[in-house]
Amino acid sequence: MSFFGFTEGIPQFIRDHPYPIGVATALGAIFLSAVYTYKRRRSKGCLDPTEFKEFRLIKKTQISPDTARFKFALPTPTSVLGLPVGQHVLCKGKDSDGEDVVRPYALITGDFDLGYFELVVKMYPGGAMSRNFMELREGDYLPVKGPKGTYKYKPGQVRAFGMIAGGSGITPMFQIIRAILKNPKDKTKVHLIYGNRTANDILLKEDLDGFAEQFPNRFTVYYVVSEVSEKIQIASSL
Repeated sequence: MSFFGFTEGIPQFIRDHPYPIGVATALGAIFLSAVYTYKRRRSKGCLDPTEFKEFRLIKKTQISPDTARFKFALPTPTSVLGLPVGQHVLCKGKDSDGEDVVRPYALITGDFDLGYFELVVKMYPGGAMSRNFMELREGDYLPVKGPKGTYKYKPGQVRAFGMIAGGSGITPMFQIIRAILKNPKDKTKVHLIYGNRTANDILLKEDLDGFAEQFPNRFTVYYVVSEVSEKIQIASSL
């Protein structure tokens, strides 16, 4: 039902209640109730915790030799996925024998991103689910179910976060970091140590550097690599 559907009975209500003050008060209550109900319906997420729903891949970007960023469309440009910050989804594919395979993945987007969601996935040679992501092309569909997990981040939950991530383990932390920094009312500070084998393996570096530059008093990142050339630093703080 549209927002206007909630208010279509107002003209008849005015005819039945000719007292100005009472009408104004009642109309205000009706309007606020309509807005509240409409927003609740509008913000209902697209995920189903019990059944897989298919989402169309609209963009696939290779961000490292073995990792890609996948962007999936939601049903409408204003749809939200409905994933609490700190939780994850289950993705389903087929293994080499045609049997179902299900794996958990953390998103890098949140419900403040309307109309789409994104995954960053490291694809391992011989990995049952990795094979599906390797073969996934723009226009293909991926079955997704959720939300899953027991942890839900709440703004102001702690004064500061100290995070240590390695490789693709950055994704669940990135989701929380982004949600904190996107919320001007959340004053939580984040200090991240992010380790990788080489500088080329650092995922989402452009995004992380952008956060550090935009929020210097709220976010700090240190990059650490185990294999280093003379041309780069082993660790850096922004």
